[in-house]
Amino acid sequence: MSITLTEAAARHVSRYLSRRGKGLGVRLGVKTTGCSGLAYKLEYVDEQAPEDIVFENHGVKVLIDPKSLAYIDGTELDFVREGLNEGFKFNNPNERDRCGCGESFRV
Repeated sequence: MSITLTEAAARHVSRYLSRRGKGLGVRLGVKTTGCSGLAYKLEYVDEQAPEDIVFENHGVKVLIDPKSLAYIDGTELDFVREGLNEGFKFNNPNERDRCGCGESFRV
């Protein structure tokens, strides 16, 4: 079981936490929503919950709740710039389908 960050994603998170002045890392999970059923949720965290599973890549911690891990195990979190847009990209080997708007996915 693992969750990884690319160097670009780790740099972005580190920069943001530094500007913010605090933070432990990012929390990655899933929520039920959208056309296909599941959507990623990503937030900066200041404290680790007792049940969190922690992965660390390039000096950045990614915290996962155990319920979400089954859906996102093996996911690589990347930070990409495409034209004028930039944002996190989830490379999840468990994804079987994604809705047309790109907001939700199915495993």
